[in-house]
Amino acid sequence: MANIKSSKKAIKVIAKKTENNHELKARVRNCIKNCDKAIMAGDKETAQKLLADVQKYIDKAFSKGLIKRNTADRQKSRLTQKVKGMN
Repeated sequence: MANIKSSKKAIKVIAKKTENNHELKARVRNCIKNCDKAIMAGDKETAQKLLADVQKYIDKAFSKGLIKRNTADRQKSRLTQKVKGMN
């Protein structure tokens, strides 16, 4: 454990940022799963709404440096293709 006051504060700040990052990454993964479920169920309207949410959260995760650009683009592209391919 740190002895210096600024180090103690830094530990708290890092813990809070880490928690927020994990929460955002989990939200991205859950949104992708929900969108895939809607695609498998054949519910195009719900899938399109979920796709918009997925893209928003993926962009947010990319802007915060949690995922790389190519990963974000690939995930968005694959989901978009799946939704467009629905009949």
